[in-house]
Parts: sequence; structure tokens; C-alpha cells
Amino acid sequence: MIKDSQFSSFLKDVNKEFLGWDFSLITGTGRMSSGLLSWSYGSMARSLIQDAESVLDMGTGGGEFLSMLRPFPGFVFATEGYRPNIALAREKLEPLDVTVVPIEEDKDLPFADDQFSLILNQHESYSPNEVRRIIQENGIFLTQQVGGLDCIAINKSLSAAVNHEFENWNLARAVQQLEENQFEVLYGNEEFPIQRFYDIGALVYYLKAIPWQVPGFSIEKYEESLYEIHKTILYKGFIDVKQHRFVMKARSI
Repeated sequence: MIKDSQFSSFLKDVNKEFLGWDFSLITGTGRMSSGLLSWSYGSMARSLIQDAESVLDMGTGGGEFLSMLRPFPGFVFATEGYRPNIALAREKLEPLDVTVVPIEEDKDLPFADDQFSLILNQHESYSPNEVRRIIQENGIFLTQQVGGLDCIAINKSLSAAVNHEFENWNLARAVQQLEENQFEVLYGNEEFPIQRFYDIGALVYYLKAIPWQVPGFSIEKYEESLYEIHKTILYKGFIDVKQHRFVMKARSI
């Protein structure tokens, strides 16, 4: 065990509770920041929802984002697959007349054919075929995705394996899939903004929140590498990694 009181204190952040999709512990305090994108998914979603008749928000987390898009149309549903978030989402959204639906599989959603005029998806997996089934003709599908090259510098710094299953998940591939499933992509963009961590505690909290970045992550397993990152931050003031984001607005045809 490394005997460094400051390092050890920061590592305790891995034990702090993470609920919904709320990173305010490290973003609200300025301990982690992300570079700007040339688009705003929130602004795009806010504009689209005003003209929608029926809306589905896929992977709503704790409902934090969707709740801020009011006023809503007559029919709004939200899905969530992560069990601890379902109660949070219901507490946040059901008073707003949003129906929260637990799901198990992207390819088997509990909705009727042609049910929605607008489907929103922020950083959630999806089946293009299933989205096409439940969306109305001329409906709009808006999604912002985390690309397969997201933050791989973290893995390299920890000498951890990179998940190659999703390394080809990018705008070109996603556009191809939608076009193969009777969508016309009206807008697409892809960028690699910088994400900056100002202390090692912010990094371990982040890795706890998104366990798919470094599967099997634990302090014990990566303590030596974490300490090297800690020393780099002390010297430089921060570490930077590249995110991978892309956005698509598509119309069903």
C-alpha cells in the first residue's frame, strides 16, 4: 500500500455514492471539466419536443435531463435499464406525467408499432430496427452517442485493456445502420473534445460511475498506476483525455 496521505484521501472518493446520471460532485466543484461541442443536444431536444405529439426518452437515468425539457406534449415515456435508477426516475418524472418503463433488451421494447413521433437518446444503446418499429413515419430520432474511442487514454495510463468491441462505433457506422433501417439522416456531426481531471479522486469517482471504461476497475488492482497519474497531476495541475462524441438527427421514411 502506498503511504501518501493526500493520495489516500483522494482515493476515498471512489466510495462516494453515485445516483442517476449526476456528476455534480466533480463537475459542480470544477474537479472535472469537458471541452465544448459545436452542437447542443439539449437545445436540439428542447426545440424538437415542443412540436412532438408523443415522446420517448431512451435511457433516462434518474430523469434529470428529461425533466428540464418541459413543457411536455400529451404522451411522454422514458425507459431505463439500470435498476437503481428506476425508482429515482419515477420519483422525478411521474409527477410530471411521464411514464417510466423498465427495460431489459434494446431489441425488445414494450411499445406498439408507430407509437412515437419523437425519440430522444442521449448516450444510450439502441437497436436501429427496434427504434424504426416504434417510431411513426416521418418521426424524428435524435441521439448523441459516446464513440468507441472515448477516453482510451485513461486505459493506457492505467495499463488496462481497451474494449475493442466498440472501437468502430462512430458516426459513419451509426449513419449506415440507420439508413439500412429506413431512416434519412438529416444532420450528423462528430468531435473529440478534451476532458480534464484536476485530481486523482475525480478520476476514480468517474471510473466508478462508468464501469465499462475499465472493466474490473479497483483501487487495489490499479494503485501503482493511479499513483503515477496522481504525481503527474501534482506536477502539471491536471491530466487531459480525449472524449469521442457524435450526434445524429434522423427522419423515418
